[in-house]
Amino acid sequence: MFEQLSALPDDPILGLMAAYREDPNTNKVDLGVGVYRDNDGNTPILDSVLEAQRRHNEQESTKSYIGPPGEAEFNRAVQALLFGTNSSVLAAGRVSSAQTPGGCGALRVAAELIDRARPGATIWVSDPTWANHVPLLSDAGLAIKSYPYFDRQTSGLLFDDMMATLDQVSAGDLVLLHGCCHNPCGVELNNEQWGDIATLAANRGFTPFIDIAYQGLSAGIDEDAFGLRCIAEQVPEMLVASSCSKNFGLYRERVGSLAILSKTSSESAAVLSQMLNVIRGIYSMPPNHGGAIVKTILNDEQLTTQWCNELAQMRDRINGLRDDFASKLAAQIGENRFDFIREQRGMFSFLGINEAQISRLRDEFSIYMVDSSRINVAGLNSHNIDYVCSAIGDVL
Repeated sequence: MFEQLSALPDDPILGLMAAYREDPNTNKVDLGVGVYRDNDGNTPILDSVLEAQRRHNEQESTKSYIGPPGEAEFNRAVQALLFGTNSSVLAAGRVSSAQTPGGCGALRVAAELIDRARPGATIWVSDPTWANHVPLLSDAGLAIKSYPYFDRQTSGLLFDDMMATLDQVSAGDLVLLHGCCHNPCGVELNNEQWGDIATLAANRGFTPFIDIAYQGLSAGIDEDAFGLRCIAEQVPEMLVASSCSKNFGLYRERVGSLAILSKTSSESAAVLSQMLNVIRGIYSMPPNHGGAIVKTILNDEQLTTQWCNELAQMRDRINGLRDDFASKLAAQIGENRFDFIREQRGMFSFLGINEAQISRLRDEFSIYMVDSSRINVAGLNSHNIDYVCSAIGDVL
């Protein structure tokens, strides 16, 4: 059977990780892998997470299964985090959700559920979008189309082109939107633009699908959920895939959530039954440990405050790095070519340099990034930023 299979090329990010590990250069810099790093290059465990983990370990009395939906307290807490504690759609019982193995698990469960409700449905994704969106969604049978988003000439937003395309989207199609901190380009929608999209979705009848993997890393927990909440108040149906990997630093715990907004509470109950049936047929039920940590933090006022403070430190560090990086590049090359980096949010930006220059950065300076020139800003720190800016100046 398996002799018919041929080897596939390495995933670009995974291949980059391997090349970086094998590089003996003591000055090597990893700007490719999308994890948060502190000033020493580490991906730290938050103090709030350590305390929640300690409490959970002391109180845990069983290793039995937690069931396909995950823990009810986790689901309620994450719903409030996403939709807001005073959300009218939560009060109306229109939201059903389940804990998933990371944001990837949420996206795949959503795709399988969509295909069950509307076989072969079309989902529109931004150009560009996160590389794993397409396989996660299309492998479940969904058709993928794209709408304009990132202007590669200005490193800004093609909002008019985006809206013109979405104005042609058929009722019943889905539109995938990055809730904040767009991956890979870092260009966000502002509040007015979110309002325009919400109105368009309501008028055209397409279903918004929000992927929010970085809530709290742009402007704040509530600020980063503005678009999601704005749309929820105007449309009958919506899907939300969220992740706790970045804002809680729980990458290896694989904690995510899929929340679905339905027209009525009775429809929401039916959707939940179908969602749980899909989950049962894929991975049966989620792991517990990471979700228990998130639940413990979000259901304790002191831990929530501590987590919010730590998240603010991460956010301020990233935004500060953006300013510092743009300033140092301007000083290095004598022009403000990279000022767009200041305006973008989240961990990612495209540098806008070509593949030959990217290869030189890797081969001559051991600075690693993917061939699209997407960099993880959090990979910069006080020890390497001058080296990186000097190297970029050289290859330019």
